[in-house]
Amino acid sequence: MNNEENKNVSLPWFGVPKILPYAKPYKKIIIRMVLLGILSSAIDSIYPLFNRYALDHFVAGKTLQGILPFVLLYMVVLAVQVADNYISVYYGGKVEMNIDRDLRNAAFNHLQTLSFSYFNQNNVGYVHARVMSDTGKIGELIAWRMMDLVWSGSYILGVLAVMVMMNLRLALYVLALVPVAVILIIFFQKKLIVLNRRIRETNSKITGNFNEGITGARAVKTLVVEDRIQEDFERDTEDMRKTSVHAVRYSALFSATVTMMSAFALAIVLWRGGKLTMENVIQIGTLSVFMSYALGMMEPIQNIIGTFSGIIAIQVNIERFSRLMETESDVADTPEVIEKYGDTFHPKKENWEELHGDVEFKDVSFMYPDGNEYVLEHFNLNVPHGTNVAIVGETGAGKSTLVNLVCRFFEPTMGDVLIDGRSARERSQLWLHSNIGYVLQTPHLFSGTVRENLQYGKPDAGDEEIWEALKLVSADGIVKRMEKGLDSEVGEGGDMLSTGEKQLLSFARAILADPRILVLDEATSSIDTVTERAIQDAISVVIKGRTSFVIAHRLSTIVGADVILVVRDGKIIERGKHEELLKAHGYYYELYTRQYEEMVFSGKV
Repeated sequence: MNNEENKNVSLPWFGVPKILPYAKPYKKIIIRMVLLGILSSAIDSIYPLFNRYALDHFVAGKTLQGILPFVLLYMVVLAVQVADNYISVYYGGKVEMNIDRDLRNAAFNHLQTLSFSYFNQNNVGYVHARVMSDTGKIGELIAWRMMDLVWSGSYILGVLAVMVMMNLRLALYVLALVPVAVILIIFFQKKLIVLNRRIRETNSKITGNFNEGITGARAVKTLVVEDRIQEDFERDTEDMRKTSVHAVRYSALFSATVTMMSAFALAIVLWRGGKLTMENVIQIGTLSVFMSYALGMMEPIQNIIGTFSGIIAIQVNIERFSRLMETESDVADTPEVIEKYGDTFHPKKENWEELHGDVEFKDVSFMYPDGNEYVLEHFNLNVPHGTNVAIVGETGAGKSTLVNLVCRFFEPTMGDVLIDGRSARERSQLWLHSNIGYVLQTPHLFSGTVRENLQYGKPDAGDEEIWEALKLVSADGIVKRMEKGLDSEVGEGGDMLSTGEKQLLSFARAILADPRILVLDEATSSIDTVTERAIQDAISVVIKGRTSFVIAHRLSTIVGADVILVVRDGKIIERGKHEELLKAHGYYYELYTRQYEEMVFSGKV
C-alpha cells in the first residue's frame, strides 16, 4: 500500500467536498436518483408482504376471493419497479458520463495553463492517470456508489421498521446477527482492499516492463538482455499470480461467510418463528416475511460496507485529482494582464499590440524550480529586432535556458526579460507565444493530415501559402511524393514519416505562422547533410527581419550569426561573433576545431 492510500484509510469522507462542485450542475438529477433509490428499496421491502397476504388469505383461507385486485396491484408495483430501475440506471449513466467529461475537461484545460516545470517534474503516465483513470473513478463514486448507499441504507431501515411492527421479539433475534455480520464483512473487506491495491501496483510494474520491452526493443536486442527482461517480467507476473490467488481465496471465503450468515439468520427465523407460528403468535405469512428479510438483509449490509471501502479506495483518486487542480503555474499572467489581454482560452486580440522583436535580458538570474543553483546570474543581453543569436555548447550544457526565458516558459528568478522595451510579465503569454515560431529538436506532428498539421501554425492558411512554406524549407517534394498530397495522414505523432521528414514539416509549420521571433532548437540535427544545406539557405532568407535564436550543435551552421553565446555547465562563458571567438582561442575555438576535424575525417568537408 502506498503512502497516499495509507494517509486516507481512516478518513473516508475527507476528499468528497472537493468534488461536490463538479456534481452541483447535476443536483436535480442526483436528487431524482436518491428519490428513485428510496422508492426502489421501499418496493423491495414490501414484496414479502405480498407473499404474506397470499399465504394468509389465499392459501390458509383456501379462497381465491380478491385474487384479481391482488394480481393487478402486484403487477402495478412490478411495473413501477421496472420503470424505477430503468430510469435510475439511465440517470446514473448520464451523471457518470457528464461528470467524467467535466472532470476530464477541467483537468485537461488546467494542464494547458501550467508551465513547463510541471511537465518536467511529472511523467506522461502520471499525468495521463490523473486525467483519465482518476476522473473515471470519481464519476463512478458519485453516480453509483452513492446510490448503492442510498438504496442499501433505506432498504435496511424499511425492513427493520416492518419487522419491529410485525414482531419485536423475532426482529431482535434477527438483528442480533447484524453486528457479527458487520465485523466479519469489515474484516474481509480490509483484507481484499490491501490485496487489490497490491495487485494494482504489481500490474503497474508489469505494464511498465511491457512498455519498456516493446518501445526499447532495439536497445534490448543490441544489448543482448532479452533473458534479463524476461526474468523481470516473469517475476512480476508470478507475484501478481500469487497475490491474485490470495485475493480470490479471501473473496471465496468472504462470499461463503455472507452465505453462512444468511443461513444462520434463516435458521434463527425458522427456529424461533416456527415456535411462534405453532403457538399461533404469528401466522405463516409473517414467518415467510421474516425468512425473506433474513436472507435479504446481508446483501445491503455488504453493499454499505463495500461502498465505504470503495470511498476509501477512491479517496486516493480524489486527492490526486484535487492536487492537480490545485497546482499553480510557475508562470502566470496577473489579473490586470488577463483583464486587458484575455487568457489562454478567452483572448482579447483586439488589445494585442504588434510585436516587433526587440528582446533584452536585464540583470537576469535564473534557477530552475527543481534546481538548487543559478544557471544564469546577473545576465545582461540586448537583442535588437532582426538580430540572429546563436547558442552553442555540448549536449546537456543548458543551451535551452535562454530560449525558455525568451518564450516565457519560465520566469526569471531575479531581473526581467523585456519584449519591445516592456516586461514580458506586462502582456499575456498567449500574445507572446502567438508571435513565436518554435522548431523543436525532436519534431512532433499531431494525428491528422499534412494540411491540418501545417494549419496549426496559421488556421486560415490556404493551399498556396502552405506550398510556399513547404518550398521554402525544401519539404514540397516530400508532400508531393505522398499519395494524397496535403490530405495524406501523418499517423500518431507523425510516425508514418521519417524523423527528417517530420522535422521539415514542423519547420514549414513554424514559417507559415510568420512569427516575429523564430526559435530553432537544433532544428537541423535530424536532417541529412544535403537537406541541411538547403535548410540553411532557407533559414538565411526566413530570419531576415525577424529576431532569431538558434540553438546549434553543428557549429558550421551558425558562423554568420550576429552574436554567439557559448554555454558550458549551464553558464554562458563566452559571447561574440564567430571570428572574435576563434581569435580568443577559448572554449568555442576548442569546440569548433574538434568538430571541423571530425568532419574532415568523416569526409564531409
